Amino acid sequence: MIALGHEVRLLSAKAVRLLVLRKAFPATLASLDETLPGMLVDTLREQWVRIQSIDHEIVVIERRLKQALSETPACQAIADTPCVGLLIATAAVAVASMGDPLNFKTGREFAAWQGLLPRQTSTGGRIRQLGVSKRGDVYLRTLLMHGARAIIASGKRTDWVAGLLARSDSVVMAAIANKLARTIWVVLAKGWPYKAAAFSVAM
Repeated sequence: MIALGHEVRLLSAKAVRLLVLRKAFPATLASLDETLPGMLVDTLREQWVRIQSIDHEIVVIERRLKQALSETPACQAIADTPCVGLLIATAAVAVASMGDPLNFKTGREFAAWQGLLPRQTSTGGRIRQLGVSKRGDVYLRTLLMHGARAIIASGKRTDWVAGLLARSDSVVMAAIANKLARTIWVVLAKGWPYKAAAFSVAM
């Protein structure tokens, strides 16, 4: 249920740009009574009622997520990481997509499990790249990529992020999402608080 709530909450954020249109919609609909067929106007009214119902559901779901955050110390521990906040914190911990962070030996292993960089194996002192795994939580991976995009768009770029921007956007987003995943693992597995200085350099 919480995972579904995350998806509804995320989709609602994409609809913010329609807010002005939605506020004007009831008055516009009333003015169309005499210019559009009655069946079409009734259908539009039904859709408007559904939109209002979804708005109410979003409020309820967001309240539920905030309660989960307030009641879960692990969620609170990672919520201060840049662009993690409510959605990623509760997705990673409350939905238990990550499970026990100690199941992963390193932050890199967790990020690789999430499909954010290639897995590695070592034999005879040699490291082999095994390709990108997609075994992790697709939803959490998507949220981490959105978080990375938000960091880029915020304009609050560290020297490390600025250096990455010379490459393609997808490379930059994947690198930042990888950093977010590793930071989450460190905070949860090691019990260390988030440190901005550590996040501003390459891992």
